[in-house]
Amino acid sequence: MRALVIVHDHLSTAGHVGERLAERGYELDELLVVPAERYTTPDVDVAFPAAQDYGLILTLGAPWSVARRNAWIEAELALLRSAHRAGVPVLGICFGGQALATALGGGIEAAPRFELGWSSLTTDAPELVGPGPWFQFHGERWLLPPGARELARNDVASQAFVCGRSWGVQFHPEVTPEVLQAWFDEDGAAIAAEVGVDPERLVAELRADLPAVRARARVLVDAFLDHIAGSGPNDGTGSHMSA
Repeated sequence: MRALVIVHDHLSTAGHVGERLAERGYELDELLVVPAERYTTPDVDVAFPAAQDYGLILTLGAPWSVARRNAWIEAELALLRSAHRAGVPVLGICFGGQALATALGGGIEAAPRFELGWSSLTTDAPELVGPGPWFQFHGERWLLPPGARELARNDVASQAFVCGRSWGVQFHPEVTPEVLQAWFDEDGAAIAAEVGVDPERLVAELRADLPAVRARARVLVDAFLDHIAGSGPNDGTGSHMSA
C-alpha cells in the first residue's frame, strides 16, 4: 500500500500525519518539489508520477502561493484532478488544501488577516474534524470547489472540506516543534513580527502540548482513511518517481 507524499520545500515533513499513515500500513514515497538550493527561486521543473500508481496522495503546505501558477503548480493541479477523477484519495494540508480546491474548480483569495498560531474551529462534522485547537500558518484561503461540502471553519477561513474522496484542511495537523522552528528560522520570524506573535512561545506551546497534538492528528488521519478514503487503499504497485 503506497502513498505519494508531496513535500513542497526542504523544511517541511509529513510529521504526525505521515507517522499515522505508516502505522496504518502505508509505504510513504516522498517527492521533494523544491530543493533547498532553489528555495528563493522555486520555479523548478518537476515530473510528477501518475496518480493511479498510488493508493493515496498527501500534499503538504508550502511557503508560496497557489496563485503563482508556475509549471510545477500547474502540474500538481493536474495530478490532483487526475487523482480525484480516478477515485484516488487525496488529503491536502494548507497549501495542499488550497491546491486541491483550485484543482477541483474552486480557487484561492487573500484571507482577511494572516493566521499564525492556535485556533479552535466550528465543526459540522466533529467525527471527522475536531474543534482543535489546530495550528494555523497561512495568509490565503480557498474558495470551495463545486460540489464540495464544508466541514469546519473559523472567523478567518473555511478550514476543512470534502469532495468525493478528496479532503482539504487549512490547518497543520502534521507540524512538529522541529519543523515549526525551521519555518521561523527561514523566513517565518518576519511574518510573526508583522502579526505580533512570539515564535519562541509558539514553538514552546507546541512542544508542551505535543502528546495532544499528535493524538489529534492521529484521529484526523483515521477519520480520513475510515470515512473519506472509503473502502481502503488501492494496491499502488505501478511505477513511480521517488524523491
